[in-house]
Amino acid sequence: MGKKHILVVDDDGGLRELLQRYLVEQGYRVDAVADGIAMEQFLAAQNTDLVILDLMLPGEDGLALARKLKTRGGQAIIMLSARGEDVDRIIGLEVGADDYLAKPFNPRELLARVRAVLRRGCDRKEDAEEVAARNVFRFGPFSLDTDSRNLARDGAEVALTSGEFNLLRILVEHPHRVMSRDVLMDLIKGYERMPFDRSIDVRVTRLRRKIEDDPTAPVYIRTVWGEGYLFSPENRTA
Repeated sequence: MGKKHILVVDDDGGLRELLQRYLVEQGYRVDAVADGIAMEQFLAAQNTDLVILDLMLPGEDGLALARKLKTRGGQAIIMLSARGEDVDRIIGLEVGADDYLAKPFNPRELLARVRAVLRRGCDRKEDAEEVAARNVFRFGPFSLDTDSRNLARDGAEVALTSGEFNLLRILVEHPHRVMSRDVLMDLIKGYERMPFDRSIDVRVTRLRRKIEDDPTAPVYIRTVWGEGYLFSPENRTA
């Protein structure tokens, strides 16, 4: 078996060189680039097993890049952040990162995480049907395919705007959990490249019109007063 191939994406030249040298010494094949544009160019030419991706990059940030990588599939992702706040870690994991490490860190800790992520990748042998099934969420007469970005009701397509799809995706991935407006806005920014400039409430109202039998008495997207919204896939009023 050949060496595992790692791509480091970080705008800190000193850190890139240190990580590349250290990981090569540990037996990996390692390349390093400074930003998302260089990453895209590199990955268009060759495959990697793991991308070590900085959160704060010039141009397109690490969250948007991680989302792109996970949409394509293939590479595992470890995100790095100098901020290290819980919300950054949570959002990073929500958009598809396999692990998250706050700067500064001990290279040996990164190595341990690299080994663990790559080992999980080897252990996770899923066929295409299993992966596809995991990305389809069903509630009531609806099915949401997050790969094709399609919502259907009893097999008939329900048209969604990009913003409505992104909100519904977040809700169905977190059933029975109250999501505050601030958390929803942060997560939506991870899916969308442009800043979110409309209220969550407006988007919820529009979505309810498309999935609720009675938008004034919603059973799927419920309001938890003073806290946020809760998605209930079972379509129960009690």
